[in-house]
Amino acid sequence: MAKIISIGTAVPAHQHKQEEILQFMQRVYAMNETDKRKLKFLYHQSGIQNRYSVISDYSKPVNEWKFYPHTENLEPFPSLELRMGWFNKYAAPLSVDAIRNCIEHKIHSDEITHLITVSCTGMSAPGLDLQVMELMDLPKNIYRSSVNFMGCYAAIHALKMANSICNNEKDAKVLIVCTELCTLHFQREGTIDNITSSMLFGDGSAAVLVTHDSYNHPGLVIKDFYSEIISKGKKDMAWELSSSGFLMTLSGYIPELIEEDFEALVNKSLLKSGIKKEAVDYWCIHPGGKRILEAIHKSLQFTNGQLKESYKVLNDFGNMSSPTILFVLKAILQHIDFNKEQNIFGAAFGPGLTMETFVASTHA
Repeated sequence: MAKIISIGTAVPAHQHKQEEILQFMQRVYAMNETDKRKLKFLYHQSGIQNRYSVISDYSKPVNEWKFYPHTENLEPFPSLELRMGWFNKYAAPLSVDAIRNCIEHKIHSDEITHLITVSCTGMSAPGLDLQVMELMDLPKNIYRSSVNFMGCYAAIHALKMANSICNNEKDAKVLIVCTELCTLHFQREGTIDNITSSMLFGDGSAAVLVTHDSYNHPGLVIKDFYSEIISKGKKDMAWELSSSGFLMTLSGYIPELIEEDFEALVNKSLLKSGIKKEAVDYWCIHPGGKRILEAIHKSLQFTNGQLKESYKVLNDFGNMSSPTILFVLKAILQHIDFNKEQNIFGAAFGPGLTMETFVASTHA
């Protein structure tokens, strides 16, 4: 069996209040007063107070913008090349910050045997994995792999890979780092998809250290994984390349689809793991948005703050895509008592519509 030893997180230097981003977007979308009021209502209902970005522009006056042009019509609007240039500049240092936060007082960097990088907001070859290797001076023969373009559930997919590696190699020390710079891809057209994306997403990075259960350090034992695709939601959540960046499709039906199917998914996952719902002490749910958390709360008939860590991460950081669930898990780990048997159920959602879950415990 494999276990999670530690989780580290990092965010960019620029913190933006949700109200500041609202004012920026009202300008970008060139809205009339009626539409501005509607957008303001949506932002105030988002459950988000702060987000972080590698871009300072969202809370700066026009003459101090660094990423967007100072022109009235925002031309030339940032190209895909510019966005990827910024990703290549900022993603690796942010990843290293998360990794160092993760392994501090746990292991030395030269003990890392496997590196798995995760991102859906930037791609290149050589890519993030080699950049991290160089910045941290990791061994040239390190095993490395990349999980690209899988979206918000990709961290769980990477944990599956780490689990398999550690089950086969008892001395493995697998380092996963999920880094997303979502705010590089905000778009100018005032479509409902673009408005929703610019209201929800932020930048962040999270790293997790996974070892075999025999490693002499307390950790969260990974029990099992389970995933399903809701085929009827295939077109409701999508992530595609375009000449002006990556384009997000986020249908308003997603919370309804999740509410309808989530309880059955949980029951199947717990049955596979041999754990009853009543035995779950913590629910580590990806905060894709306030309405998604409300849908899960209703689907599972929660009554007593079972999703408080998810709501807190959403409030403080927004939806950062793949690292977000690790931010939630890190918050949960601060409450865990490793002297007791405690169980965690985790779930995240992404394009497909894909729902990925994991079950972990303080005891094997």
